[in-house]
Amino acid sequence: MKELNTTYALHEADEVAEKLINILDSKIVLLQGAMGVGKTTLVKSITKALGGEDDVSSPTFSIVNEYKIKDGFLYHFDLYRIQDIEEAYNFGIEEYLYSGNWIIIEWPDVIKPILENDFSEVFLEEKTKNLRTIKVKN
Repeated sequence: MKELNTTYALHEADEVAEKLINILDSKIVLLQGAMGVGKTTLVKSITKALGGEDDVSSPTFSIVNEYKIKDGFLYHFDLYRIQDIEEAYNFGIEEYLYSGNWIIIEWPDVIKPILENDFSEVFLEEKTKNLRTIKVKN
């Protein structure tokens, strides 16, 4: 099992994203971390590393943003406002999960029970204003 456990400066997010993509066991990525820790910043770097050129932003109000990447799409979810699994089913979460495309989910706990362990989990933690720790659980 490949692992990533490192501390990085925010300006190094592109390099961290490259390393991250190479060690993930799944295209479904659960992104864990407190508000403001840099989850969306990391998603921007991952999208860029996968060949995307779109302007990446947080899908807080839209729930999902779709980005064209080199080999398909990357779907970026923010489930912070989702109350239960039924809401996720109502917006069609299953279609996304079985699409074969990259899926990155912020605030994923509400749908974790339906994922059947077919995901990688990335934990971000703020060390200082400019330093983050990233840990991966495949």
